[in-house]
Amino acid sequence: RMEERLLAARFRYINQQLYTSTSREAAQLFQSDPEAFEIYHRGFAQQVGRWPENPVHRIVRYLRRRPASLVVADFGCGDCKIASSIKNKVHSFDVVPLSPLVTVCDMAKVPLADESVDVAVFCLALMGTNLQEILEEANRVLKQGGTLMVAEVASRFEDTRAFVNAMAQLGFKSVSK
Repeated sequence: RMEERLLAARFRYINQQLYTSTSREAAQLFQSDPEAFEIYHRGFAQQVGRWPENPVHRIVRYLRRRPASLVVADFGCGDCKIASSIKNKVHSFDVVPLSPLVTVCDMAKVPLADESVDVAVFCLALMGTNLQEILEEANRVLKQGGTLMVAEVASRFEDTRAFVNAMAQLGFKSVSK
């Protein structure tokens, strides 16, 4: 029980670091302390396991109803649940590889061509102080008329309406919230 409490505390500490640093600094953190990423993901899994629904399951259900020809970019993919659950081509990005399917990179600089994906996904992965840069990168790789899917806890944002308005300024149209 004590070990579980220590893991939860370390998860919260790492989580706070991720929200208060840039994506580049997060990558450096995990490169300098590889165990931190494993601890973070174990703590993350514990947290999500307590929720009534994991949002990645909702995203997977949505994508399964869409054509398998759509190309997906999963920003902050973690354990690659989306890539392992659908037939589509999925580009899985994260700062540390929990799976051989992961391309390791900074979420603000993914190795994809402009307008090369139909769907960009951030599932509990909008972290860092450089959110605008990260979302601009998603916009860069999305095809005209593509879909950006964001699943995030409301407490991530001081003002959800301001976030939706900022997304509109980047050229995104809110279809559902």
